[in-house]
Amino acid sequence: MTSVIVTGTDTGIGKTVFSAALAGALLGYYWKPVQAGLVDETDSETVRRLSGLPRSRIVPEAYRFQAPLSPHRAAEREDMVISRAAFDLPSVSPLVIEGAGGLMVPLRRDWLTIDLFTEWQLPIVLCARTSLGTINHTLLSIEALRLRDLPLLGVAFIGDANDDNEKTICTMGGVRRLGRLPILKDLNRDTLAEAFAQNFDLADFGAAL
Repeated sequence: MTSVIVTGTDTGIGKTVFSAALAGALLGYYWKPVQAGLVDETDSETVRRLSGLPRSRIVPEAYRFQAPLSPHRAAEREDMVISRAAFDLPSVSPLVIEGAGGLMVPLRRDWLTIDLFTEWQLPIVLCARTSLGTINHTLLSIEALRLRDLPLLGVAFIGDANDDNEKTICTMGGVRRLGRLPILKDLNRDTLAEAFAQNFDLADFGAAL
């Protein structure tokens, strides 16, 4: 089975859009293990819409919580405890797995997202903003991954071009720049697929796929 994890330096940086682009380019499968927030379009629904993948290639979430909060708190509000047993990897490939928020987001009060990634030992793509503050957030995320010896494929930047920020992160972090997904004014399946094809090389994901 071939799988890759898509995580981010923070929440709301565009990793769902990137996951849709990657899963669509691979004609693969997508899995968001924990969805916190059901009022608006869920991440799985967004990926299905933007990737063009059929419903059968969107793996159901292990947990779905109403409140748009950290998974541990969203679970507590519904009197639930997130169990490790729910996170056995689906037997499908290629599989794009999107984590909730960033690496240090708690799944329980004694268990972080990065702890789950450590158990999985799958290649990781780190999504990062290009704007102010990204150097600190991204280098901290890279350091956290390296401290646990997790396989980092590289950084996928999201946003307007900022060559110095991108170069600084890749040089100081000793990490591969996978590409940059620009902000698309008209975001749909076609424009996203075109932007991904123009800015990323699927061969760079070869260690995972």
